[in-house]
Amino acid sequence: MNLRAMKAIVRKDIRIVRRSKGVMIPLIVVPLIFFILIPLLVSLAPSLINMPGLSLTEFDTFLQRMPGDLQSTIEPYAEDQKIIVMMVVYFFAPMFLIVPLMVSSVIAADSFAGEKERKTIEALLYTPTTDGELFLSKVFSAWLPALIVSLAGFVIYGVTANAAGWRTMGELFFPNWMWVVMVLWVAPAVAGLGLGTMVLVSSRVESFQEANQLGGVIVLPIVALVIGQASGVMYFSTRLVLLLGAVLWVVDGVLLWFGIKVFERERMITGL
Repeated sequence: MNLRAMKAIVRKDIRIVRRSKGVMIPLIVVPLIFFILIPLLVSLAPSLINMPGLSLTEFDTFLQRMPGDLQSTIEPYAEDQKIIVMMVVYFFAPMFLIVPLMVSSVIAADSFAGEKERKTIEALLYTPTTDGELFLSKVFSAWLPALIVSLAGFVIYGVTANAAGWRTMGELFFPNWMWVVMVLWVAPAVAGLGLGTMVLVSSRVESFQEANQLGGVIVLPIVALVIGQASGVMYFSTRLVLLLGAVLWVVDGVLLWFGIKVFERERMITGL
C-alpha cells in the first residue's frame, strides 16, 4: 500500500477544504448553533414554566414513557432540573449525530465532484495509487475532519451545557456514559455512513452541488432517530447506542467494500 501517496492526497484535500467557503461555512455555522446556542437556550428552559399556556405536562409525559432505568437516573432531580437533564442529555442526543454526518457528507461530496469542477481530477487519477488506495484516501479525507469536529464539539457542548445550567443544577451533570459511548463509538460510524455513500455519489456526478443534493437522503436515518426519540418510540441509552454503533459499523464495512469493488478510475478517465 502506497501510504506516502495516500497521505499526500489526504493533506491536499484537507487544505482545499479549508480554503473553500462553500464547504467551510456550513461546517462552522451548524456546529456552532448546536454546540453553543442550543445549550445556552436550554438554560432558559426552567423560566418558561411560568409562562402562560406552558407547563411540565409534556415533560412529565416524556419522562413517564422512559424505561425504568432512565427514569431512576432523573428522578432525584428537582422539576426544573429534570427539564435541563432531559433536554441536554437525552432529547438532543440523536441530534448530535447530525454533525459528524453533515461534516463527512459535505467534504465527501467535494471529493471527486469538486476535483472535476476545479479541473484537477486528471492529475488526481494519474497519481501512483491503486483504485482502492485512491478511494480510501478520499474516504479518510472526509472522515478525519468529521472526527475532529465531533470530539471538539462534544467538549464545547459539555462546557457550554454545564456552564449554562450551573445556576439551576448546581453541579456538573454532563456528560454521562451514554454520551461518551455515542461520541467515541457511534459518531465515527455515522461519519463513515455519510462519507462512504457520498464518495461513491461524488465519483459519478459532475459538480459539488449535484453530489450534495443527491447525498441529502443520507440524513434521513438520523432524522428518524430524532423523531423516534421525540415521539417516545425509543430512547437513547448506553445499550442502545452500543447496538446502534455496531449496526452502523457493519453497514460502513459493506459500503467500504462495495465502494472499493466498484470504483474504477479508468471509467472516470474515459469520461473526461
